Amino acid sequence: MKPYILVVGGAGYIGSHMVKRLGQAGYPCVVLDNLSQGWREAVPADSLIACDLGDASALDVMLQAFPIGAVMHFASFIQVGESLREPAKYYDNNVGNTVRLLDAMVRHGVDKFIFSSTAAIFGNPLYVPIDENHPKHPINPYGRSKWMVEEILADFDRAYGMKSICLRYFNAAGADPDAELGERHLPETHLIPLVLQAASGRRGAVTVYGDDYATADGTCVRDYVHVMDLCEAHLLALQSLLAGGASDCFNLGNGNGYSIAQVIAAARQVSGRAIGQLAGPRRDGDPAVLVADSTRARKQLQWSPNYADIVTIQPERTA
Repeated sequence: MKPYILVVGGAGYIGSHMVKRLGQAGYPCVVLDNLSQGWREAVPADSLIACDLGDASALDVMLQAFPIGAVMHFASFIQVGESLREPAKYYDNNVGNTVRLLDAMVRHGVDKFIFSSTAAIFGNPLYVPIDENHPKHPINPYGRSKWMVEEILADFDRAYGMKSICLRYFNAAGADPDAELGERHLPETHLIPLVLQAASGRRGAVTVYGDDYATADGTCVRDYVHVMDLCEAHLLALQSLLAGGASDCFNLGNGNGYSIAQVIAAARQVSGRAIGQLAGPRRDGDPAVLVADSTRARKQLQWSPNYADIVTIQPERTA
């Protein structure tokens, strides 16, 4: 029988898709989510424990009640701009609550951990595409909080033998192909759902923050990777650890960079709708270009993304 997997933040965007994928692969799941960013209906009701990650006593009860074989962690705050305004919120949740979870795991002998990290740990890239060895110089509290956790995980491996794999996303996009799940953020801050909201008339226009970057059309370039491709990478990382694999880190992206202007143009192509566009100022903490070199994940995890370009990623269910 396959072990139980604890999915922290499993009622959120990527976490809920992961719970579905784990179920398809035959892994029983326990979902811990305080529902501040997630949705109760996004996960099976009998798998959800609605409590806060910082509740150490609740963590103890849960880890005693279920034979947890590994933990997947998606319960981070993710908005770069907010992290600049409210750094304490990001360090308390993204770092402090993660340490509380890791401490509970040590107490209960759970020694396998999959961490949802980010390309924001690299800061302004010195070269692209960005590989795992690129220097880590995050330029905002969000990115710093994720890099701190990666360093903490290395310490937990040395001290307690906890094995972890850090998966550094570039830009998650898309939705469940069965249309049972989708991207639901309140407020929504991700580009593709904002663009599609404008295409459907739920939003008047899309604001482009900065058009004077050192890119071909002046707008930021990002590497978009489909949420189901991310889930497949998580599943492969989980299987690696369960098979006795060592701690590691991997960059996850398609290796294809698309500018904000190109994404909007692709949305017009996919939807056949006019999409209004407004010019806004640059946002603090936004690098001009972030594109992944995922060679390591493809070779070591045998990861192969199924959604190759921005047009195949964009038709998604958004709320």
